[in-house]
Amino acid sequence: MRRIEKAERIRKMLDELYPTVPIPLDHTDPFTLLVAVLLSAQCTDKRVNTVTPALFELGPTPLAMASADVDDIREIIRPCGLSPAKSKNISNLSKLLLENHDGVVPQSFEDLEALPGVGHKTASVVMAQAFGVPAFPVDTHIHRLASRWGLSAARNVDQTERDLKSLFPKESWNKLHLQIIFFGREYCPARGHSLADCPICGWAATKKRIREEAKR
Repeated sequence: MRRIEKAERIRKMLDELYPTVPIPLDHTDPFTLLVAVLLSAQCTDKRVNTVTPALFELGPTPLAMASADVDDIREIIRPCGLSPAKSKNISNLSKLLLENHDGVVPQSFEDLEALPGVGHKTASVVMAQAFGVPAFPVDTHIHRLASRWGLSAARNVDQTERDLKSLFPKESWNKLHLQIIFFGREYCPARGHSLADCPICGWAATKKRIREEAKR
């Protein structure tokens, strides 16, 4: 089966399994989403959602967050890991939003990626989920599933993103990246996974991937 045909079959299956997909990170506006996505690096969405209520009470806006003590931010977000770096980035990006963007989260990849702690994946999530701009955020989980399903042989998430964008309709990207994440959590974990029993891996996994999984 050609990749493009496989991709279309996968897209239809995901639409059936997840006709609607909620945004996993709790937020109220582009700023709180930006901060939540930054916190989610090497941390689960569930844990981020337990931390952000107190954080957003302290700093619900760029002005309030920029005025908060970095040590107070760090103490609140400690459960998310990497709190020294993340707290500084949250404080500094809030100040830059005030200085360069009138306290408003910019609606461009270039401006977002210029903010402290904001990489391409974080910018993609904000552009897609806050502003509805077509984007395909690829994290390690989507990278893993794209490989299992034979949609990409890329060694890094950047190339995987390019491969997936070439296979799926642009209008499906924003919903699809969330569908893949939800599918991975429910059916396709990194470990203890049976390719044969998976609704997608059972028919989509490449022969190479089947051999690799069998050796584990």
